[in-house]
Amino acid sequence: MTGVYAALPLWVVMTSLVAALAIFALGESRRHARVAVNLAAAVLKVVLVAILLVGVYLGHDFGFRVTLLPGIDFVLHADSLTILLSTLSALLWLVTTIYAIGYLEGSPHRCRFFGFFSLCVAATMGVAAAGNLFTFFLFYELLTLATWPLVVHRGSAEALRAGALYLRYTLGGGAVLLIGIVALHTFTGTTAFRAGGSIPPESASIAVLTIVFLLLFVGMAVKAAVVPLHAWLPQAMVAPAPVSALLHAVAVVKAGAFGIVRLVQDVFGHDLTAHLGMDHVVAVTAGITIVYGSMRALAADDLKQRLAWSTVSQVSYIGLGIGIGGPLALIGGLVHLVHQGLMKITLFFCAGNLAETHGIKKVSQMDGAGRRMPWTMTAFSLGALGMIGLPPLAGFITKWYLGTGGIETGQYWVVGVLIASTLLNAAYFLPILARAWINEAPADATVGEAPAMLLWPAIITALFAGGAGFLAGMPWSPLYWVEFIAELYL
Repeated sequence: MTGVYAALPLWVVMTSLVAALAIFALGESRRHARVAVNLAAAVLKVVLVAILLVGVYLGHDFGFRVTLLPGIDFVLHADSLTILLSTLSALLWLVTTIYAIGYLEGSPHRCRFFGFFSLCVAATMGVAAAGNLFTFFLFYELLTLATWPLVVHRGSAEALRAGALYLRYTLGGGAVLLIGIVALHTFTGTTAFRAGGSIPPESASIAVLTIVFLLLFVGMAVKAAVVPLHAWLPQAMVAPAPVSALLHAVAVVKAGAFGIVRLVQDVFGHDLTAHLGMDHVVAVTAGITIVYGSMRALAADDLKQRLAWSTVSQVSYIGLGIGIGGPLALIGGLVHLVHQGLMKITLFFCAGNLAETHGIKKVSQMDGAGRRMPWTMTAFSLGALGMIGLPPLAGFITKWYLGTGGIETGQYWVVGVLIASTLLNAAYFLPILARAWINEAPADATVGEAPAMLLWPAIITALFAGGAGFLAGMPWSPLYWVEFIAELYL
C-alpha cells in the first residue's frame, strides 16, 4: 500500500491516459459512455490531486522512478510546485470538460476531440509532476502532439494553417529544448529538479552554462508565447472555445511558463541564474512581452484575438516575478500562474457563450450584450476587471506583489512596466464592458442566456477568480500555498 501511495503522481497521469484510450476505443456513437468516462476521470483526478496536496503539505514523499539508460531516469514526483499546477489543472479540467460536453453537443468528431482532450490532460499532469528535465521533455512534447488535433479540430483551411504554424513553433522550440537538455547532462551530469538548483558548483564554465541556459529558456519560451516567439498563439484562436480556454489557462502556455520556473528555481537556482546575468534576460524579456502583448490587444476587434494577445501579455507576469527574484516578486510570479488561469478561462468561456448563443464574435458587436446575457457578461466583467488589477481581485494581488518585489530588489523599472500594463489592460477591456453594459443593443437583437452547461462553468470559474482575490489572506488560498512554496526557495 505504501508503494501505491508513494507512486500517486503516476496514477494522476495514468487516470487521463487510460481515459483517452477508452474514449478512442468507444467510438463516435457511444455518447453516454464517453461522457461518463470523461466526467469520472475528471472527478477521480481531482480526488487524487487533493490527496497529493494534503500529503505534500504534511511532508510526505511521493515519487516514481524508472532507469531507462545509464544516467537517464524517468522520474515523477510531487512537490509543492507540482501541486500548484496540478491542482489548477485538475479543477479547471473538470469544469472545462462539462463546458466542452455542452459546447460540442451535436458536433461531429467528438470521440477524436475528447480522446485528445484527455491525452492533453495527461501530458499537462506529467509536466507538473516531472522530476527532471528529461521527463519534463517527454510530456512537453506529448502536449504538443495532443493539442495539435484540437487546434485543427474544425478542419477548415484557416484551422489547418494555424495548426501548421503551431507545429512549426512548438516542435522547433522542442528541438532547441532537447539540445539544451543534452548539453546540460553532458557538461554537468544532471538534469534533476531540486529546490535551489541541482547543478554542481564549478561543473562547467560560465560561458557553457550561459549558452545552455539560453537554449533551455528559448525552448520553453516558445510555449509561454514570449516575444518574439509568440506568433502561433493568436492564430490558434481558430480552435473551438474549450480548446482556446485550455491553451490559455491550463495547458500549453502554462507548461512553458512552468518550465521557466523550474529552470530558474530548480535546475540552475536563482543564485546561479543571477551570477550568469540570466535573471535580467528573463525579467526584461517578460517586461517587453507584457507591454507588447497589451499594445497588440488594443487593435484586435475579434474578441478571441484580443483575449489571445492579452494572454501573451499576462502569462509573462510569471516570468517577470521569477526573473526579478526576491521573496515578494517570487510570490507574485508564482501566484499569477493560478490567478491568470482562473481569470482567462472565465473570459474564454464567456467569449464562447457569446459566439454560440448570439453570434457575437467581435468587440464591435458587443453593444447591449450585458442586457442580452447578463450572467455571462457579469462573469466576463469579473474576469476583465481582475485582469486590469482592480482591488481586491486576483490580478491586483499579482501586481501588488510584483510591484513591491521590484522595489524591494531596487528594480524600479518593474513598477513602470506594471503601470503601463495596467493602463493598457484598461484600454482594451473597458471599451468591451462599456459596449456591453452602456450601449443599446441592435434593434433586431434577441435576448437569452447560454445553455446551462455553458453558463455554469463560466460562473464557477468567475467565482474562483473573485475568491482568489477577496480571500487571498485566508488559509488554503492560492496565495497561502504560494507563500508555502516560497519558503522552500528563500
